[in-house]
Amino acid sequence: MLVKAPAIMPAGSATTATGAVSSSAGATVAAVSEVGIDEMSCFRQLFLLHLQSMRAWAQTGFLKRRRFSRSSSSVGGGRSLLKGEHALFYLIQRLVCLCKRDKPRRHKVCDCCDKESESCGQVNADAQEAGKQSFGIPVRVVPDCWDVVGLGQAMVDFSAIVGDEFLDRLGLVKGSRKVVDHEERGSVLGALDGQSYKLAAGGSLSNTLVALARLGVATSNNSTIDVAMTGSVGGDALGDFYRTKLQRANVHFLSQPIVDGTTGSVIVLTTPDAQRTMLSYQGMSSVVHFDTNLASAISKSRILVVEGYLWEIPETIEAIARACEAAHRQGVLVALTASDVSCVKRHHQQFWDVMCKSTDVLFTNSDEARALCGFDDDTSPDQATKHLSQYCPLVSVTDGARGSYLALGGEIVYIPPAPCVPVDTCGAGDAYAGGILYGLLRGITDLGGIGNLAARVAAVVVGQQGTRLREESAIQLAESVKSGSFRDNPILDLLGLKGEVHVEKISNV
Repeated sequence: MLVKAPAIMPAGSATTATGAVSSSAGATVAAVSEVGIDEMSCFRQLFLLHLQSMRAWAQTGFLKRRRFSRSSSSVGGGRSLLKGEHALFYLIQRLVCLCKRDKPRRHKVCDCCDKESESCGQVNADAQEAGKQSFGIPVRVVPDCWDVVGLGQAMVDFSAIVGDEFLDRLGLVKGSRKVVDHEERGSVLGALDGQSYKLAAGGSLSNTLVALARLGVATSNNSTIDVAMTGSVGGDALGDFYRTKLQRANVHFLSQPIVDGTTGSVIVLTTPDAQRTMLSYQGMSSVVHFDTNLASAISKSRILVVEGYLWEIPETIEAIARACEAAHRQGVLVALTASDVSCVKRHHQQFWDVMCKSTDVLFTNSDEARALCGFDDDTSPDQATKHLSQYCPLVSVTDGARGSYLALGGEIVYIPPAPCVPVDTCGAGDAYAGGILYGLLRGITDLGGIGNLAARVAAVVVGQQGTRLREESAIQLAESVKSGSFRDNPILDLLGLKGEVHVEKISNV
């Protein structure tokens, strides 16, 4: 769903860094809190949606349709005194009164609000400074241990379709990838003012974790797969947005936001010829430390997944190595994603050292595998897979529409691609990794069976628009899997982890 970009705000308004939240909406939050509506957590995400949430209210069918003036944002046209934040306050009051009297209506409103917040859920960052639960972030029961903990970059994606003249006006080279500072990010977002763009909790690792969490929803035959992520976000609206999105996808975000920090973001500008120009602002995503919180999360997990993009940040390399070593010592399965061929080439030695010393599962595509091996571009993927399997117990190498390869204990298995009509290949490798992890956790004993499941998960994502595995698709895929026991999986014998992996698990369902 696309949202209309709000105007970039002057200094002193609720959020100045991104233009994501308006000052009038911030005033509304304060006003609503004063009348004691805060306990209704289902409405927290509404408070800062501003007029974008009018669509959700209209869908409920019990509020009369009203006209809103674009210039005044008023209820009932331009003559009403209920303007701006007062209009939103008035409608929230009506919703609260109606929903308190009628539970079915309340559930219907909550469903609409949740769907609306998938693309425009801006939340209040002020509560974070006061040590309170931020508006819109659902409170969930934290399990005693995790099936998977991910360590990666936490960045919000801004995606927009623009023309060539837009890039020319900003002096951007079409199809390039560029790291920008805070000021340049602000100028680009300012240029997008008035245009439509999409916000998402982005990142390769988050795609994998969301796919795994949706596949791992509890059924009559299986308990929930508990998934968490660690990373760095700022104590701003974008940081709250990122954590909210993951929480709603059943991925717990364990790291506390950095007060006065700014959340990293990637601006993706796509031109009509399908070329993507990417501007990356690191923000707090470059701050990763091996501290007591990360060490505690690793000690309570079965699998640690580390995102390869972290190698781009020199300060994080030591933290990655220490995290992987700690996990390996405690019998936690360590999975490493290569993420990007240029990243592998720039940090080859550090990557290779961690892979050889601490890694149990390696996820790469064919280009990244060849770069790791130091092979020429004409080397076949199966040769690269075989070479890497000498240094890492389980190796996964994807080769696009040509299929993929898995290597375990000297055995190499070719996995044919699952049939699909391709729509968008972005995120296919992330989904494939999620399928592999799901197969391991569900105790599938056949390496080919795990690979075929992963190929089907990737095919579903390729056949849709967007990088995230959808819930309904995940349920269908999960129901087709005959599960066993992670602890009794013979694959763990070949990984050298039999009897060492944490097996205690408390479901949060």
